[in-house]
Amino acid sequence: MKTVYVSDLDGTLLGDNAILSSFSKKILYELLDQGLHFTVASARSVISMQVMLKGLNLHLPIIEFNGAFISDLDSGRHEIINSICPSVVESIYKLILEFGCVPFVSSFNGTEDCAYYKDVINDGMRWYLNDRLTSKDRRWRVIADLTHSFHEQVVCLTVIAHAQQLLELQSAIIERHGTSTETHLMENQYSPGWYWLTIHDRKATKDQAIRTLVENYELQESEIVVFGDQINDIKMFKIANHAIAVANADAELKRYATLVIGSNTEDSVVKYIHQDWSNRCALKSDFDIR
Repeated sequence: MKTVYVSDLDGTLLGDNAILSSFSKKILYELLDQGLHFTVASARSVISMQVMLKGLNLHLPIIEFNGAFISDLDSGRHEIINSICPSVVESIYKLILEFGCVPFVSSFNGTEDCAYYKDVINDGMRWYLNDRLTSKDRRWRVIADLTHSFHEQVVCLTVIAHAQQLLELQSAIIERHGTSTETHLMENQYSPGWYWLTIHDRKATKDQAIRTLVENYELQESEIVVFGDQINDIKMFKIANHAIAVANADAELKRYATLVIGSNTEDSVVKYIHQDWSNRCALKSDFDIR
């Protein structure tokens, strides 16, 4: 039986500096060359993944924006786009403004990915914008009126503020659009004290993206092994044969784990994959001989 390994990035595959270690990159490079079925599922965009995963020849597409896109890593081409209904985007945008917040808008305009911003009203938003501009993320552009971006395929609204404010906003969004959207609220581990609320279409989840991926690549009979650290990984933990949390994972996620390994700072995900892959190859070799 084939095995498909899917890992979250931040706090899981990556170290605390948001970098894939040279050790992990080297091992993954070797295993991928041997035929390893491996990909990543992250809230990040393909643009930032291309930088941190440079040099890895992933045979499978990556899952970005928590499942809003299924994309080819090298080219950035989107194979699947799960965008939010325009009328829902407009309604949620009005709610966001009512709660004294301003979103970043991530979209696909038919040709390229875009990330729009207008007013930057707090240090959490400034950190994010500066991080992306410093990284020379080509998606970002200032716009006079955010609603002008709503005619594009909007895949994510990102609101950054303090926890209580976002909890109340999230409740209001769920009450009005809970059946058509997916929301995630978590602290930015690189900018403590500031929380991110991301709003996606209801089809934009990691579990649904994994199901689509294995179906499109005729891997339905494969064992699914997933790795994560945050509550937005719960749904993919529920569908996996083996759901593996890193030691630093959220306590809620660990409830759904079949195994807890070392922390993200110890290359624990790649060490596990290396050992598990080696064991499976040895078993296959032994079976073939018999």
